[in-house]
Amino acid sequence: MADKKLSYEQARDELAAVVANLESGQSSLEESLALWERGEVLAQICQEWLDGAKAKLDAAKSNSTSSDEASNA
Repeated sequence: MADKKLSYEQARDELAAVVANLESGQSSLEESLALWERGEVLAQICQEWLDGAKAKLDAAKSNSTSSDEASNA
């Protein structure tokens, strides 16, 4: 899927634009449904980036704690 190559910032910015478009109420029902579906995809991409970042932080924190305990032993 080409969307997977979007950076977090790109996905977030596009998602904000989708939300603004939906909130404007200017779209037809069909357009609104398409926007909603696009927003769901973009939200998932953002969530995957955030989950990945959290996993990296947790791993770094775990490694740091393990190193600290080993040096104090």
